[in-house]
Amino acid sequence: MQNTLKTGQSVSIDQVSALFSPRDPQGNKGSFGCAAILGGARGMTGAVILAGRAALKTGAGKVMVGIAQNPMPVAYDSATPELMLHDAQELLETAPNMDAWAAGCGLGLAEYPRGLLRQLFIQRRDIPLVLDADGLNAIASGEISPIWGRGDIVLTPHPAEAARLLQTETEKIQGDRSAAAMELAKKYKAWIVLKGAGTIICAPDLSWQINYTGNVGLATAGSGDVLSGMLVSLLAQGLPMSQAVLAGVWLHGAAADLLVKQGIGPIGLTAGELADAARSIRNHPEHHPKK
Repeated sequence: MQNTLKTGQSVSIDQVSALFSPRDPQGNKGSFGCAAILGGARGMTGAVILAGRAALKTGAGKVMVGIAQNPMPVAYDSATPELMLHDAQELLETAPNMDAWAAGCGLGLAEYPRGLLRQLFIQRRDIPLVLDADGLNAIASGEISPIWGRGDIVLTPHPAEAARLLQTETEKIQGDRSAAAMELAKKYKAWIVLKGAGTIICAPDLSWQINYTGNVGLATAGSGDVLSGMLVSLLAQGLPMSQAVLAGVWLHGAAADLLVKQGIGPIGLTAGELADAARSIRNHPEHHPKK
């Protein structure tokens, strides 16, 4: 699929206009996609819950969360009971029925969750996949082979994860971020979101752009999980990868900008606050503070 990236340029609001398209008044929850998220090993359940909440509030019609613990630690999320929590193994049995998958949020490094990830790679077929956090670490360590099927995939590393994926030093990644993103895209034949101040988005054809929404308030635990939730939500809603990646990264940063404008942060801004701000921007784009 031809992408919409303009090499070396910043992401513009015109490129993310799909975020603001009105919804079909005859639509139902099935019209707006089913997003599935795999993660949440012991001690990290919050990561996959944060991603799920973000997916809901970014507009997915349904969100399934597969928790990589047996037994499951919780039956439902009291703050967002709309999330459908499942034993990860059971959810994977329905993998081809989902509209988009995300994996890695708090997945952990043990063999059981890694086995779940291998199973997802096999069973997702051509369904889009967002791979983050411990999913990336499993690839970087060689514990899991990057044979993830024929569907589009986006990898979302922060600089240290990117360094592990390329078997180099973080300082080298930061020294030339666009070159690092291109190297990752070429090596893994994937879309790349190299997170950080000035997130780099790179397509498999090595075209790339830089996103300038966001601020230092995003340097907080769980921020990356929220981004994964936003990306899988937009993919589940039917945006092609070329639009969803740009729009998700832009929206994630714009949500942080709106919170700072409202006096919430950057100091003490929490990842859990981003989803409500993102929902506000999707419904009222004029709320976004122009830079």
